[in-house]
Amino acid sequence: MRINSMKVLGQAIRARRKELGYSQQEMAEYCGCGTRFVSDLENGKETIQFGKALVVASMLGLDLSIDVRGQRGE
Repeated sequence: MRINSMKVLGQAIRARRKELGYSQQEMAEYCGCGTRFVSDLENGKETIQFGKALVVASMLGLDLSIDVRGQRGE
C-alpha cells in the first residue's frame, strides 16, 4: 500500500486495528497513548506526532518504508 497522506495512513491503521478486534481505547492503552490520539491518527489529522504514529503502526504489526520513486523493489 502506498502511503501518500496522513488520511491513507489513518485508514490503514484503522483497518488493521479493526482486523485485530481492538477498540480505540484498547489500542490506546496497548500503545501507551490516549484514545484521542488514536482517533486523530485514524482520521488523518495532519499535525499528529509522527513518532507516536510509528509506535501505533508497529504495535499493530505494520511496517512503513520509504522508496525512491522509480526504484521500488530494487
